[in-house]
Amino acid sequence: MARQFVYFMQGLSKTYPGNRKVLDNVHLSFYPDAKIGVLGVNGSGKSTLLRIMAGIDKEYNGEAWVAEGARVGYLEQEPQLDATRTVRENVMLGVAKQKAILDRYNELAVNYSDETAEEMTKLQDEIEAAGLWDLDSKVDQAMDALRCPPDDAEVEKLSGGERRRVALCRLLLDQPDLLLLDEPTNHLDAESVSWLEGHLRQYPGAILIVTHDRYFLDNVTGWILELDRGRGIPYEGNYSSWLVQKQKRLEQEGREEAAHQRTLVREQEWIAASPKARQAKSKARYQRYEELLKLANEKQTQTAQITIPVAERLGQNVIDFEGLTKGFGERLLIDDLTFKLPPGGIVGVIGPNGAGKTTLFRMITKQETPDKGAITIGDSVHLGYVDQSRDSLDGKKTVWEEISAGNELILLGKREVNSRGYCSSFNFKGADQQKKVGSLSGGERNRVHLAKMLKSGANVLLLDEPTNDLDVDTLRAL
Repeated sequence: MARQFVYFMQGLSKTYPGNRKVLDNVHLSFYPDAKIGVLGVNGSGKSTLLRIMAGIDKEYNGEAWVAEGARVGYLEQEPQLDATRTVRENVMLGVAKQKAILDRYNELAVNYSDETAEEMTKLQDEIEAAGLWDLDSKVDQAMDALRCPPDDAEVEKLSGGERRRVALCRLLLDQPDLLLLDEPTNHLDAESVSWLEGHLRQYPGAILIVTHDRYFLDNVTGWILELDRGRGIPYEGNYSSWLVQKQKRLEQEGREEAAHQRTLVREQEWIAASPKARQAKSKARYQRYEELLKLANEKQTQTAQITIPVAERLGQNVIDFEGLTKGFGERLLIDDLTFKLPPGGIVGVIGPNGAGKTTLFRMITKQETPDKGAITIGDSVHLGYVDQSRDSLDGKKTVWEEISAGNELILLGKREVNSRGYCSSFNFKGADQQKKVGSLSGGERNRVHLAKMLKSGANVLLLDEPTNDLDVDTLRAL
């Protein structure tokens, strides 16, 4: 019998140290074929929600459980692979059960006897029903579509992006009943994203997707789950539909907030006019005022903005590439590139995974050297580089310490500003500035990295996957 729901939550709450509540009394049930996009600002609990549903995070209040017999699969932001196996062997773990059926059938075929004829017939029926004769071909197609590294590549030598693609391929082939995907389009080129969209639209189970990619959400999802100040608010429809419904909800909340503010003003006037307001007979009303004030503060919505300081003016010579050639071993990435970047130029660097996009940036920043040719950087150029790894962040420091280096005043280009105000402009406000960098979500780490780089006053920005893990509000601001 088909399941009515594949996953359940009753009164689910999650609180982090410092009494920071990301999930507050959430009640939800998930349809077995729903394609759901999860939205919310960085730090709102999107990855936490997926970790709870995957059974990894068990430190919560309330109840959360998967339907009996249902399997859950999870793509985390930094997935683990078996370092003792090759790339293909890791991918094949996703079809281990199917391969075991084929292997058993082949074993019986080689050693055919009357005693095993019945088992062999049953296995053949299973193989044909599941389309397993083409299993290797299906694996090849998935690995090719996701641009996985070569079959025999060693896992320990893979980049973070390559690991994610291998883990995603393995998970899609495994076909769990509930698929939890945390930023699945990170490190995928345009063709791979297009293939993934088509695959997920046809996926037979339920999917929860955390992604910054608005087009991807539009093309795949039929529901949006918004995490907003601890609440889980479901909307039927894709991202574009959510925008319309969200606007209507905000308008309604605005009307309710206006009435709430009028009540708050009346209470403030009473407090000001009553010098004995704190006496016992007025305590109840004063307490009501404090509750109204707290509610007003909770209702304040924060809009992301990003500050790019005015930098030193560029001269006519910015970056010149002359006959640039670069390869690794027998693999040629860039061949005789000649190109001049003009002042004010905005250049998108596109190409499939492994084409050399990051390598190009690393040559500009002198982390790699070209095989032939030259890169000439203009005398007035001050480079700012956001790389994919975010490795330069110190997990033991607070957000404020990491961005400001412990200084109350910092220089933005040639302008001196308050460092805490600068942190606030990246939506790190109040207590958020005291969070340890090591405890941040992927999107929050990205914002810290951007804040550090942009305050340097660079006049040429090199952005390698700058949108990875950002929430849609911060993405718009960027």
